[in-house]
Amino acid sequence: MRTPLAALLMVMAAAHAHAQTPAQNPAQDAAPTTDPTQVRAGSYVLDAAHGKITWSVSHLGYSTYYGQITDVSGQADLDPKDPGKNRLTVTIGMGSINALNETLNRHLQGPDFFDTQKFPTATFTATLVEPTSPTTARVAGSLTLKGVTKPVAFDATFNRAGLNPIDKRYTVGFDGWAVIKRSDFGVNAFLPAIGDDVSLRLEGEFKAQ
Repeated sequence: MRTPLAALLMVMAAAHAHAQTPAQNPAQDAAPTTDPTQVRAGSYVLDAAHGKITWSVSHLGYSTYYGQITDVSGQADLDPKDPGKNRLTVTIGMGSINALNETLNRHLQGPDFFDTQKFPTATFTATLVEPTSPTTARVAGSLTLKGVTKPVAFDATFNRAGLNPIDKRYTVGFDGWAVIKRSDFGVNAFLPAIGDDVSLRLEGEFKAQ
């Protein structure tokens, strides 16, 4: 029969042994990291509030004009151990193209430029993700814009992954850069006075599903 003292000693011994064993923290892999090899493999969806495209184009040679496209949705499959399995699809609501001026917005949405009533969305589907450094990659795929599909590639930079402190969801963030020729997609209005090359700055935060 155990005495109270013996029982107390056994509890203390068990507690000491537990303290010597490193605790398993289920949130450990959710700690913020800038190492892309530590990203959780799985399916992700683009956070609509933190996914946008900032575009710029030469305006008559006098200035570089900037605007944004804010209606962007996307899905991604990420596997840091096998980049060949990475997948990305993006849908862009062209009615959200914004030149920060209502008159210009109507013109850009009209037939001279993107004819958004006839072509309300553009889509991008990645076909190849090729790492170019530990934190960058070249993403190649097909862009369909105004009914025309062309190969397009962009340079992506991994920013950070981890538990978002605001919404408590596991998040992966990227930036990207690309240059496309609008004439490739039949957007020829006012060439060459308004530039053919359109620079794109891409921003995306993807939430784990």
